[in-house]
Amino acid sequence: MRKLATLLLTLLLLGAIGASKPVKAQEELTVYSYDSIEWWMKEIIPIFEEKYDVKVNLVLIGDAGEVLNRLILEKDNPQADVVVGIDNSYLAKAIDAGILEPYKPANADVIPQWIIDSFDPTFHLTPYDYGYIAINYRRDMVQNPPASLEDLTKPEWKGKLIIEDPRTSSPGMAFLLWTIAVYGDDWLNYWERLKENDVQIVEGWSAAWNAFTKGEYPLVLSYATSPAATVYYDNNTNVGAVAFKEGNYLQIEGAGIVKGAKHPELAKKFIEFLISEEAQEKLPLNQWMYPVNKNVQIPEVFKYAVKVDKPVTVDPKEIENNYDLWLKQWTQLMVEGKSPEEITGKTTTETGGESSNSSICGPALIVGLAVLPLFLRRRR
Repeated sequence: MRKLATLLLTLLLLGAIGASKPVKAQEELTVYSYDSIEWWMKEIIPIFEEKYDVKVNLVLIGDAGEVLNRLILEKDNPQADVVVGIDNSYLAKAIDAGILEPYKPANADVIPQWIIDSFDPTFHLTPYDYGYIAINYRRDMVQNPPASLEDLTKPEWKGKLIIEDPRTSSPGMAFLLWTIAVYGDDWLNYWERLKENDVQIVEGWSAAWNAFTKGEYPLVLSYATSPAATVYYDNNTNVGAVAFKEGNYLQIEGAGIVKGAKHPELAKKFIEFLISEEAQEKLPLNQWMYPVNKNVQIPEVFKYAVKVDKPVTVDPKEIENNYDLWLKQWTQLMVEGKSPEEITGKTTTETGGESSNSSICGPALIVGLAVLPLFLRRRR
């Protein structure tokens, strides 16, 4: 009996020792992104957490530029595993900063090749959505909307267009890049004509859109999908968008693994999840962008979005090399009131969107020839 009691006591002690072993902590994946992505993330993160029995720590940091700067500051001690929301405007800067670990998702074949080729074939960033910038108009105020960038400078649209500041707004920066892609080295002269046509510039999209919806301006810089969103949220078909003759600026957003991530394998799963059908099908009505997964059906309401057949882009490397210069020149023109000639040191003759050098005489010829190489850039 005593032997039996001893045996039972031993078994109980062994059980207690086994029960006292610490439970393995749940893995936690840290994701950096921008503020306005929150609605999509709220829908898909719980799915990912349940699927892989992990916790996702979503850190929202202003806009995409701020997210990238945070990652660069933390480069020597990375806190994030995944970054979501770096678009083609910041792509080259992100790659050159050395903050991304290339990874081609196992399910990358769901992405059309033209999107991969237009974005990042090296897969430092995997594209997860795309869309287009467009001029939106009020149907109750406009019968024949402008059909090109050049049309926006015509007298009939004087004081009727509101746009966003490229220094503080993503669509504002996209519009600046759009004009650079179309007008090349003559883009400052184009903006001078916009300025003379009393274009209104505000800090962000919300301010521009609110003024537009109040009827203060019949034209606004927004997205090709904005009319669809207006129908979806307000049951209002009064908003239209225009596919311009020269094409519309293409925005592609991507997600990548942060170099030095603490949970690289889990990060790979998250990238694959972002382009999966279960995540992509929830993207259009939250992001108002197009999903990259070719198997995902576009919501019916997207029939109100304008169809763009000519994507316009600027090479990401060119953006990186000239980003600060372009913003400085834009500020000199639009804020400080300098002329294009003062800014570039060139004399041009306007010819409806194109430019040609006028004659230069005497000492000015020597000066002009000296500074010209500093300002010539490849015309796109």
